[in-house]
Amino acid sequence: MKTSLTNKKDIDRKHYLMDAENQILGRLAVKAALLLSGKRKIEYTSNVDNGDFVVVVNAAKIAVTGDKLQAKTYTSFSGYPGGLKIKTLERVLKTRPTEVIRHAVKGMLPKNKLGSRMITRLKIYAGPEHPHVAQNPVKIT
Repeated sequence: MKTSLTNKKDIDRKHYLMDAENQILGRLAVKAALLLSGKRKIEYTSNVDNGDFVVVVNAAKIAVTGDKLQAKTYTSFSGYPGGLKIKTLERVLKTRPTEVIRHAVKGMLPKNKLGSRMITRLKIYAGPEHPHVAQNPVKIT
């Protein structure tokens, strides 16, 4: 019996639609990361990017447990003195709700070139509308 390895030409990508309304942030991010990496496919190969496209809608209505709205922080540092910026989850959800989900999913993907290619197939929208209707995305609950 031979082991079959997946090539770029053998990859069949599908589109999946996830509704983030009233879903827990971490649980949604795990499902999205598994679909992006292709780990649920039979022909999964660790060195080949064979994941699918994931479209997330209603990102502004994501839910979190506990007091994470005030306790969870996002930091960025410019490298200059006084260049440290700290924002709470509540503030980021008001200004850029798509970045909350992108940050959570990106942390669950590989930290290499494959992970960089995987995150480009994640499409996040704050509202219920999305321009990917022509691809007939399969709804994931």
